[in-house]
Amino acid sequence: MNTIQQKIEALRNELREHNYNYYVLDNASISDYEFDVKLKELQDLEAKHPEFFDANSPSQRVGGEVTKNFENLPHEHRMYSLDNSYSKEDLLDWENRIKKIIETNIQYTCELKYDGASISLTYENGKLTRALTRGDGFQGDNVTANVKTIKSVPLQLKGDYPPKFDIRGEIILPFEGFNNMNETRIELGEEPYRNPRNTASGSLKLQDSTEVAKRPLECLLYNLTGSNLGVKTQFESLEKARQWGFKVPNAAKLVDSIEAVLEFVDYWNTERHKLPYETDGVVIKVNSLQQQDELGYTAKSPRWAMAYKFKAEQVSTRLQSITYQVGRTGAITPVANLEPVELAGTTVKRASLHNADQINKLDIRVGDEVFVEKGGEIIPKILGVDFSKRPLDSKPTEYITHCPECYSSLVRQEGEAQHYCLNYLECKPQIIGRIQHFISRKAMDIEGLGGETVALLVTEGLIKNYSDLYELTKEQVTPLERMADKSADNLIQGIQKSKTIPFERVLYAIGIRYVGETVAKKLARHYKSIDAIINASEDDLLQVDEIGFKIAESVIAFFSSEENIFILNRLKQFGVQLEMSHEELIGKTNKLEGQTIVISGVFESISRNELKKLIEDNGGKISSSISSKTSYIVAGDNMGPSKKDKATQLGIELINEHEFLQRIR
Repeated sequence: MNTIQQKIEALRNELREHNYNYYVLDNASISDYEFDVKLKELQDLEAKHPEFFDANSPSQRVGGEVTKNFENLPHEHRMYSLDNSYSKEDLLDWENRIKKIIETNIQYTCELKYDGASISLTYENGKLTRALTRGDGFQGDNVTANVKTIKSVPLQLKGDYPPKFDIRGEIILPFEGFNNMNETRIELGEEPYRNPRNTASGSLKLQDSTEVAKRPLECLLYNLTGSNLGVKTQFESLEKARQWGFKVPNAAKLVDSIEAVLEFVDYWNTERHKLPYETDGVVIKVNSLQQQDELGYTAKSPRWAMAYKFKAEQVSTRLQSITYQVGRTGAITPVANLEPVELAGTTVKRASLHNADQINKLDIRVGDEVFVEKGGEIIPKILGVDFSKRPLDSKPTEYITHCPECYSSLVRQEGEAQHYCLNYLECKPQIIGRIQHFISRKAMDIEGLGGETVALLVTEGLIKNYSDLYELTKEQVTPLERMADKSADNLIQGIQKSKTIPFERVLYAIGIRYVGETVAKKLARHYKSIDAIINASEDDLLQVDEIGFKIAESVIAFFSSEENIFILNRLKQFGVQLEMSHEELIGKTNKLEGQTIVISGVFESISRNELKKLIEDNGGKISSSISSKTSYIVAGDNMGPSKKDKATQLGIELINEHEFLQRIR
């Protein structure tokens, strides 16, 4: 290494340390002027010697990169959302569910729930290589250039970090910085920002990273994700992350009981108002990573974590009118149109009324003064009516009897909460809604095509169903409002690209009622093709894991429609994946079909996630608890004694990981 390169490296290391002291430890080691002098010296040296360029140099934090379109990339490890609790009883219920699976003592790590924009950072060999937004949990937007400008995000780690891992956290905007930004905007005669959270989230999607660098954003980290991380508990992972250079808040506390968790909640319910940034609750996690592994996940959330939400803010306002929306399934949702009111940092104008029963239960009428609540980003809801302010000429709300869009008579089936418009083929909101669902991110994920464009395509008569998308031409879409030449290209390319989307997502996309992502996956893996599902009887469908009468009836009804079969045949002609590909079928069998398997303990040659995947790939079902329906248990070290006792009582076989692998081979 020559002397110039040595000087550059020495300056980079020194500036990284000063950055860490100031932005992470909040303990400046030199003055701002001295820091700027050293940074200028580094920038001059790097400019003269571009051969020593380093994307993770402290000089790169000033921004300069412009991103027109943020690339959507898959998360290597899914970002789950958390279940919410609002009372002591909710937490006790959660603990009882955990204790049915985990028999040994349980410790909990309590952390504050920061109200910002979720982010996942990937580090390889100690360098930041990628920053993705949460997105839908499966994939997010690549905002690496913008995140690199945030001073509390380390570009180069220190210490004994693993070779590769993800770390999750929140990008937040402290109150002081937010207020300063607003003061500047007001002085310039511009509209002030509404709240710190939305401003932080919007900052991540600014096209010019130089503008992001000007904003006083911070990044608070709280969760390591990956393999062989060298830690055994959540609390230890927080301490390790701190040592590697991350800004990890010190509020986290390790406790031994739910009672101690509630003490933590009570303390921060008042003390949070003294913090320099927004919080909206507490996150409680089972501390042991082994126990987390054993508890696993539901379709949406980890079983080993729970968010306790602080009581939501409430206000009262006037109900001006009730309108009715038609969903893609024909379901009618009444909407309360409110006199605009400030609530939780946003202006609220509308709230869902859910259904006719809810309106009757609360006796809600136009002109009423109503109490409205909004917690975090949850849709505002009406809690009740201030009857003391009800107008004397008030009349009870009469629920509509005809569709507000196509005027067909509404039907409410026995056991259903909602009214439905049954005009499946001609009711425009249903047509638009089905196509919008088809193109959505978790379904066909058609780039360049959004909900508004779909509505425009239907209104202009260019499409009547989602199979029509595949006949669209650039010449047809270019004249549409806000559709430039490049946008039209992207739209047509996005539609063509969607032909490679795997069958299980296509099955979800076609919009069978009650068939969500999980059910679509089960059906796709069981039947392997759309034709096999079409030919399945109700009795056949009921044999599939997690398929009950309601879903089976809905599937049969969907494929009984001549219109739906016509659309599916067109999709097939256009080359959409309506059966599992050869690649998808590799390694997948029905060897474990009809078997329910429990995994318990610690394993040597295979991870728990790999075991779960093998069970699912071979048609088996994973259960977290032992019952008479359990086929056998794959048992590792440290399996709880009471689980062994229960298995013995029920006569359930225990096998080790090697015996299991032998069986599926």
